[in-house]
Amino acid sequence: MVGMTVSPVAAHVLTRAEWEPLAAAHAARADALTAGRRQRASRGQRHAIEDFLYEYYPAKPAQLRRWHPGPGIVLEDAPEHAGWRFYRDDAGSTSVDVDSFLRDRGTTVGWIEGLLTRTASRTASFGCFGLHEWAMVYRMDEDDRRHPLPLRLGAAATDEVVENHPIRCSHFDAFRFFTPEAQPLNELQPTRETTPAMEQPGCLHGNMDLYKWAFKLAPAIASSLTLDAFELALDVRQVDMQASPYDVSSYGLDPIAIETPEGKRAYVERQREFAARGDVLRSRLLDAIRSLRDVTER
Repeated sequence: MVGMTVSPVAAHVLTRAEWEPLAAAHAARADALTAGRRQRASRGQRHAIEDFLYEYYPAKPAQLRRWHPGPGIVLEDAPEHAGWRFYRDDAGSTSVDVDSFLRDRGTTVGWIEGLLTRTASRTASFGCFGLHEWAMVYRMDEDDRRHPLPLRLGAAATDEVVENHPIRCSHFDAFRFFTPEAQPLNELQPTRETTPAMEQPGCLHGNMDLYKWAFKLAPAIASSLTLDAFELALDVRQVDMQASPYDVSSYGLDPIAIETPEGKRAYVERQREFAARGDVLRSRLLDAIRSLRDVTER
């Protein structure tokens, strides 16, 4: 992992000779993670799985490769950073302007902190089996589907899976894409306002969203944390689509057939793995938010 851990109590000064290799290593890591997207974009090609991370979430590859050291670190001879938003420069010494960041985004930071804290306090649930993606195509015409991929079981059998399984999706940003016919079938009816009250740490989309929260906290958190969250989102998105009703064999992926007992077990195994990784990232994000306040109180 590129970056370093520093005490939030005292500023840590890095010369250009010290911080420049860290920035270069971070950019190389980001470039490796986004290589497919950048190559496809140059050829005008699309990817039904990975493009979601660049279209649903706001970050572009160029933004991900920017290295932010996080609060409490002062960079010497860093005119690049000095020109970025939420940085301040004092006679050639550049650092994140935490006060300015919190003045502008304090409400957002507080909302994120509350969401992450409440989510972390809950017991993870592992009984959804990824049926949100199935509910998004329930009784939908082929031309209206989000992805130009065939349904693995066909339309009628896909609808039967939805009708023969309990749907219990707690994540609003998944639920809002359910077809009108599928929404009443969900045991829960999440809204934007109830998100902090309903988010739970086993949810694939909730763990994918850790990347969104990390990006919203930039540049006031270390970029290594953002890329760690992005890596989790990449892994989650692949499993999300493997367990979906879509045939993803054209991408060289095997399905996770959640309509079968074996598929359900395989899905839950991956879901538990993601929940464990998400717990660590959620804790690190909360620590980063607390560090922001420590810097302002020095």
